[in-house]
Amino acid sequence: MRRDQFLKSLAALMAVGALPQQGWAAENFKLMLPANPGGGWDTTGRALGKALQDAGVAGSVSYENKGGAAGAIGLAQFYNSSKGDPNALMVMGAVMLGGIITGKPPVSVTQLTPIARLTSEYNVFVLPANSPFKTLKDVIEQMKKDPASVKFGGGSRGATEHIAAAMLARAIGVDTAKLNYVPFRGGGEAVAAILGGNVTIGGSGYSEFQPYIEAGKMRAIAVTSPQRLKGLDIPTMKEQGVDVELGNWRGVYAPAGITPAQRQALIDKVTKATQSKSWQEALAKNSWTPALLTGQAFEEFVDRDFANLRAIMVKSGMV
Repeated sequence: MRRDQFLKSLAALMAVGALPQQGWAAENFKLMLPANPGGGWDTTGRALGKALQDAGVAGSVSYENKGGAAGAIGLAQFYNSSKGDPNALMVMGAVMLGGIITGKPPVSVTQLTPIARLTSEYNVFVLPANSPFKTLKDVIEQMKKDPASVKFGGGSRGATEHIAAAMLARAIGVDTAKLNYVPFRGGGEAVAAILGGNVTIGGSGYSEFQPYIEAGKMRAIAVTSPQRLKGLDIPTMKEQGVDVELGNWRGVYAPAGITPAQRQALIDKVTKATQSKSWQEALAKNSWTPALLTGQAFEEFVDRDFANLRAIMVKSGMV
């Protein structure tokens, strides 16, 4: 073989051999789940990871749980350790915004790169099956008698269920300063506290309580939606005479320091993942409402929700 032909062949082989390695490196995703296992962010992140793989845009996905402070601990770690990484994502949502408003952590989501809102849902309030209370009316009557005797359990301080509980207290004429709210670092801890009778009433997304409601271990007594959730026999707070309506949502952010092209590539990959069969199955299984919103539109939505939540929390005496 002539020398020039040999060199051309060698170059071609090297190029072909390099392609799989480069492609594989680009497909390794890292997902920060800023809560303990068992909660909504954990479930959402793992469902998204599977969807990324099923959609063919990720070869592998690794997960890291870092709970506490409404996601602020995981947020800070993600900000510090993932700058410029085009294959890293962090799950977040309205709960994190509430935690930032109340806790004022040193790192905010405004320092990261918005990618997409994924789902929306409303808070469901439940009682353990053996509770002496049977309805929201029973809980309200007890709150009016002795606010401190009713322990609300849910996510971190500033979580949407915390805000909803404060809105409930204000709506029925109870001083929100007397609200007895017990925060937990993740959905798993909150569920254990509810089932164990360590709190009176618990709040979270329906998906976190679903297996326990269906098994008869929890009784759902109210939901913060404007109308009853499709297919679920859970009365809204409004239909029970309490003017409380509050939505929750979840999405993903990328690190600071990625390029506009890298951001768009992530948006495209996440969008493709939401079209996968496994993501559609996750929506149905968890009773999530699809709410895809990407890029600049998502960023503007977060800004509006920040302002809206702050106004609600100020009005409810939380800040």
